[in-house]
Amino acid sequence: MSYDLIFLLEEPSIKYVLEEILPQLIPDYIRYICISHQGKQDLAKSIPKKIKAFKSNPATQFVIVHDQDSHNCQALKAKLLELCQQAGKPETMIRIICHELESWFLGDLAAVEKAYNLTANSLRKKQTQKKFRNPDLLNNAKQELRKLVPAYYPGTHSKVIAPYLSLDANKSSSFQVFCAGIPKIIDKANHDPI
Repeated sequence: MSYDLIFLLEEPSIKYVLEEILPQLIPDYIRYICISHQGKQDLAKSIPKKIKAFKSNPATQFVIVHDQDSHNCQALKAKLLELCQQAGKPETMIRIICHELESWFLGDLAAVEKAYNLTANSLRKKQTQKKFRNPDLLNNAKQELRKLVPAYYPGTHSKVIAPYLSLDANKSSSFQVFCAGIPKIIDKANHDPI
């Protein structure tokens, strides 16, 4: 099958989130697929193979989504872009989640509150606290989320939170940059020759 957009993802938990938010960002006529990997090394090995495998349709656009973790964001992006260039897709969109997926969840505490059926307004009120106004600055987002919701389990619980994420209210800058990039890559897919 031919796709307009192919999302190459570091891990399954990111796929769970994108499967919820992408239908709100991508028109029905755009064909896309999310392909998750088993971590950074698996993704890095897979990028050239996937790009070459789907190269039969030159209009297909790729988006790579990767956690920053402790890496330098610019260096990580440059390394991923180099893999894409070597595979023949230098225009690939690369989005780095600062620092980890849980930053996106901490950017929308109302969604976390709903997902875990917590007392109304108990969590969302914390959104005004300094550390939750820009959760991308936290390098321990996973631990912060566990402090707020001890039941949180990385990976599988992204399925629980994802349906409640707001595209407009999220305080995570990397979440907003990701969402803002989707119309641009769709436009590119629509204008490139097939």
